[in-house]
Amino acid sequence: MGFFDAMGALFTLTAVFAYLNYQYIRLPTPIGVMLAGLLLSLGLLLVGGPAEAWAQGLVASVPFEEVLMQGMLAFLLFAGALHVNLEDLRRRWVSILTLATLGVLVSTFAVGSGVYYLAAWLGLALPYVYALLFGALISPTDPIAVLGLLKKAGVPKDLETLISGESLFNDGVGVVVFAVILSLASAHGGHAEAGVAAVAGFFVQEALGGLALGLGLGLVAFYMLRRTDDYSVEVLITLALVSGGYALAANLHTSGPLAMVVAGLLIGNHGRALAMSERTREHLDTFWEMTDEILNALLFVLIGLEVLLVRYTPGYLEMAALAVPLVLGARFLSVGLPIGALRLVRPFAGYTVRLMTWGGLRGGISVALALGLPPGPERELILAMTYGVVVFSVLVQGLSIGRLARFAATR
Repeated sequence: MGFFDAMGALFTLTAVFAYLNYQYIRLPTPIGVMLAGLLLSLGLLLVGGPAEAWAQGLVASVPFEEVLMQGMLAFLLFAGALHVNLEDLRRRWVSILTLATLGVLVSTFAVGSGVYYLAAWLGLALPYVYALLFGALISPTDPIAVLGLLKKAGVPKDLETLISGESLFNDGVGVVVFAVILSLASAHGGHAEAGVAAVAGFFVQEALGGLALGLGLGLVAFYMLRRTDDYSVEVLITLALVSGGYALAANLHTSGPLAMVVAGLLIGNHGRALAMSERTREHLDTFWEMTDEILNALLFVLIGLEVLLVRYTPGYLEMAALAVPLVLGARFLSVGLPIGALRLVRPFAGYTVRLMTWGGLRGGISVALALGLPPGPERELILAMTYGVVVFSVLVQGLSIGRLARFAATR
């Protein structure tokens, strides 16, 4: 099946799933379409035959890692950052920066170490560096499905800002940490150690380079928007900023995700206030909100269908089940330690750690990074664990976070 045939089939499935969810199930759209895709995949696996072969061919025709990491992610991060208030982030910047950096690193090593010993306990061979790879790819959070539920539950604005700000930046940091560990695994066969200077240099180039590139590109786009008063041209400028900027970041070996977050924050705040008419703001908001909704629906359908490519050999299912509480425990640790230290200098609501732990959903980025690993038994085990954590995260945590938030808000 060709790529465009596969995309046509996926868009059709996404539209059908979204319609059925809207008419009958009434779950949040990302969760509803993912559940529909997952049930379809499980049904095809049970039935087998030509239908299963066709569906596997469909999923295999769409390079998930490439489509998300080199395409959809840029638009999703820019659209998310576009509607985040920069002043709210500024008031919480120390907390957000700490959670997005120290929190990711704590989670990476906590999950990696736990997985390494659990795999050995089950008699599975998983080198420590590959266990760390799993820790790195599962640490970034994806709050797309949960932010709307938090707003409806009346969670304080500060907590919303903390969750959205952390997720926007820890995506980029997590991808950089993953890239560093993957380079070590590839260069040394998963056993040798690398110099601290080389790792630090790579991290600085990716992270700080991405932040600087996003700021530079955002300023260029801001200048062009100020000199234009045609909403169609201005929407086109933002499209060029996202697609061209992300491609440029890849060629400069800097972090595209971080660049898009910074550019989105700049255009969404200073650009909206100083460079756009009211008509342009209305059209720009409508365009990027629609883009965000459509891409998210497509992404979660793909996640649901990817189960067709996951191989659960003996021991893998057990590891996937054990990975769920391990990742939750590491999330509690990676949030609780920084928040506990920050409470010495500023107040936090008593339920902050619990809500951030349960609301730290994992999504498409984790699956895409796992699918991008080189072929081998380590990849299959990591993919099985990743898929297990993501499915539990979206379906169980995503569907219960609203009630937890309402309960916590009344305490």
